[in-house]
Amino acid sequence: MFKGDLMMALDPVRFSRSIGIEPDGWQADVLRTEGKRVILNCSRQSGKSTTTATKALHKAVYTPNSLVLIGSPGMRQSGELFRKVRHAYGQMAQRPTLLEENKTSLAFANGSRIVSLPGEAATVRGYSGVNLLLIDESAQVDDAFYHAVLPMLIASDGQLVLMSTPFGKRGFFHSEWATGGDEWQRTQITAAMCPRIKPEQLERQRQSMGDLFFSQEYECEFVETDAQAFSYDLIMRAFTDEFVPLL
Repeated sequence: MFKGDLMMALDPVRFSRSIGIEPDGWQADVLRTEGKRVILNCSRQSGKSTTTATKALHKAVYTPNSLVLIGSPGMRQSGELFRKVRHAYGQMAQRPTLLEENKTSLAFANGSRIVSLPGEAATVRGYSGVNLLLIDESAQVDDAFYHAVLPMLIASDGQLVLMSTPFGKRGFFHSEWATGGDEWQRTQITAAMCPRIKPEQLERQRQSMGDLFFSQEYECEFVETDAQAFSYDLIMRAFTDEFVPLL
C-alpha cells in the first residue's frame, strides 16, 4: 500500500477529497464517525446521499471482506445511491480490481461487496455479517424491513446509518430520532444550513409547496400526516407508565 493510500485509508475525508468531493463540516463528521448507530435527518439536496455513498466505497476499499448493504423504499432509490457509489469508484486515481460489476452490486478483489436492495424484508434475510448498512429515505421504508436487518449487524458489530427527510410522525425513522436513546448519533441539517442552496431558491420552493410540506422537506420537521384524526403529541399524552393493571 502506498503512503497516500494509507493516509486515505485512515481518513475518509482525505479519500473524499481525492475523488473530487470537498465535504461540509457535518459531512466530514459522518465520514469519520465509527459510531454504531447514526441517523441523518437532512433536507432535500443537502448532500446526504453523496456522503454515504463515499462512506460505503471507503469501507469496501479499505476494509477487506466487508459487506455493505444499501436499502431504500424501492429499487429505484437504492439504484440512485448505488450509482453514486459507482461514480465515486470511477473517480479514484488508482481503482481497486473488481471481480463483479452490475446494476446492483460490486465485488472487489479484496473480498468486499457492496449490494443494493429494495426495502423489502424478504429480500435481505439471506444476508449476514453486514459491516455497514445504509437505509436511504428511511422515513418511507417499512418497519418490517428495519426489524429484518437489525440482527445482521450483531455478529459483525456493524454500523447502521439511517438517512432521510421526515415523512410524518410515524415509523422507525421518527421513533429512533425522537426516542431511540443515547446510542444514536443524530445529525440534523436544514436547507438553510447548506451553502449550495440559495435563500431565494428556498423562498420560491416555500411559495410553490406551502409551509407544511416546506417545513418537512427543507426544515426537517416531523409534521402530522393528513390522515391523522389526532396529533402525535396528543396520542402520546394518552399513555402513562404509572397505571397499575388490575389483577
